[in-house]
Amino acid sequence: MKLLPFLAFLSLLLVSSPARAAERPNIIYILADDMGYGDLGCYGQKTLATPGIDRMAAEGLRFTRHYAGCTVCAPSRCVLMTGLHTGHCRVRGNGMGSIPDGDLTLPGMLKSAGYATLAVGKYGLGKPLPLDDPRKKGFDFFYGYVETSHAHNCFPPFLVKNGQIAELKNEQIPGSAFGKGNDEIKGTGVAAADGRVQWAPGLLGIEARKLVDAHAARKGTPFFLYYALNLPHANNEAKADSPLGHGMESPDYGPFEEKDWPPAEKGFAFFMRFIDREVASLLAVLKARGADQNTLVIFSSDNGPHQEGGHKADFFQSSGALNGIKRDLTEGGVRVPMIAWWPGRIKAGGVSDHVSGFQDMLPTFAELAGAVLDKPTDGISMVPTFLGIGTQKQHDHLFWNFDEQGGKRSVLHWPWKLVHLNTGATGGAAKKAAAKPLEVQLFNLDTDPAERQNVAVEHADTVEKLAVKMREDWRAPEPVK
Repeated sequence: MKLLPFLAFLSLLLVSSPARAAERPNIIYILADDMGYGDLGCYGQKTLATPGIDRMAAEGLRFTRHYAGCTVCAPSRCVLMTGLHTGHCRVRGNGMGSIPDGDLTLPGMLKSAGYATLAVGKYGLGKPLPLDDPRKKGFDFFYGYVETSHAHNCFPPFLVKNGQIAELKNEQIPGSAFGKGNDEIKGTGVAAADGRVQWAPGLLGIEARKLVDAHAARKGTPFFLYYALNLPHANNEAKADSPLGHGMESPDYGPFEEKDWPPAEKGFAFFMRFIDREVASLLAVLKARGADQNTLVIFSSDNGPHQEGGHKADFFQSSGALNGIKRDLTEGGVRVPMIAWWPGRIKAGGVSDHVSGFQDMLPTFAELAGAVLDKPTDGISMVPTFLGIGTQKQHDHLFWNFDEQGGKRSVLHWPWKLVHLNTGATGGAAKKAAAKPLEVQLFNLDTDPAERQNVAVEHADTVEKLAVKMREDWRAPEPVK
């Protein structure tokens, strides 16, 4: 039978009673950009200190087997916002593609359930996108970068506020923009040495705290804040001859100025310090407002660590003990930190090895909001794990599709991880893959968590079983009408 439009496929029946509504928590989801599994102290980082996030983990629940939606920005965020993995969702890579206004989205669902929906930071749900796309997808308020490439620039000439250009005082180097002349990526580029006036991540952090403070003080209307930092991502347009000589565009190097490190690594360290302080500041605002026990806060990253803008992923061992980085489908590219914090509801100091993914956030938040899904998503509510009540359903497997670098697909049926390279995927990737044979990798994550031993030949039967799941989980994306 021909697939119905996604709105019908994933429609919602919203059911909430006054008693249930009174218990509904505020929800804050904080997303770092290109931060690796090993970048936090509570996940094994030895050089860089992250006391704020470590304290969040000590007061909350830390997950050791949580997975991003994809291994690059746009498709990973699409999975988060739609509850559909990359074999089903609209955006499969960082190229062209978007979500129709009629499709189900996480903010649209929460808005329909009576939540105030707020977004600050990097939106990046495909391209090209109109400036008011966040509103069309369900956000009442938005301040930040709509376009993915625009978010590379930490000193941009403007940000976007509720669908309108909000000018900044930064001045760009002429000709430094990526894809100049292409309207959907205006604002990219590199600021001149004397044109670095307003650091956008700092402005966005101020806005996030103001929103939390204002909405936490209100009674009766729960809120959802999606705070998507554009750090520690690099400015990919900043070359060696740019003012900083690298793409880690921090306003200065702070306490890392005197370190015997390359300048790009000092910038990365500053980024991680900033992220840590942002998380701690938001939790402090909630506590000051007495809203901490009625607010679920989740912190994660959109994919594995990058190696761009002069930064080297192994300088601080950003992947930890895992194999791979951003754009890989091995564990280092897709396994990410996740911490859930909700004082009085989530038991402090917990560690969970529950296998979960970005697609689980939509059904989880739907249950907390009192919204009942009448159609299945690719996710599973994690409320039993968060609250320690009931029986937690388990994924049979997780699936990833990545439509770049010749095409890649992967299936995780714990502890077995199957990775197919040179799949062809869709579009131009198919041509690149045509000249290369399919490469099959199989790893046992229980015995080989670093994925060093490809055991595909020794376990051909397991390869075939997982390959069947892989074929069943992928379908060509429906055209956007």
